[in-house]
Amino acid sequence: MNQVPPSISELTLAATPNAVAWARRHTVDILQRWRFPDEGIEVARLLISELATNAIRHARPMKASETAAESADLGTIVLMLWPTDGGIVLAVSDPDPRPPTPRAHDASATGGRGLVLIQTMANRWGYSPAHPHSGKIVWAEVPARPSSALGEPGFGGRQAAPMLIGRVLTGLREL
Repeated sequence: MNQVPPSISELTLAATPNAVAWARRHTVDILQRWRFPDEGIEVARLLISELATNAIRHARPMKASETAAESADLGTIVLMLWPTDGGIVLAVSDPDPRPPTPRAHDASATGGRGLVLIQTMANRWGYSPAHPHSGKIVWAEVPARPSSALGEPGFGGRQAAPMLIGRVLTGLREL
């Protein structure tokens, strides 16, 4: 029996730190079922981690007047995957309507490189309002066979630093 992949996969997660691991597991599982190439799965796994991490940070911004106990009511994020002719689109929604903003490059910073990685490793990325709900959807398109293009000018709009990408992929495999 020949099974056609569905047009979209959607998963709603509580906006907690362990949601990132669940987003990675779900993405890998779905892409393997859809017979997506292994090198594309590795890049998708990294990018969904970054998208989910950013969404969790913005799922329920704590108001200045709230205490930690009052902010215990966590929001949710929604992970969506859909195949394209040449790859896969990864999308994550959160209720914060503010657009994603890449941070200025600071080599000594311990965070803030998520959108830079997405810009570097995705064919293209962007965001849109999450109509009819409030918030936004941030998405990235991953090619099916990205490894040959990584580090080449024009891939993702910026030239990737091969050592940085190697360290990131190694760290991701150790998770």
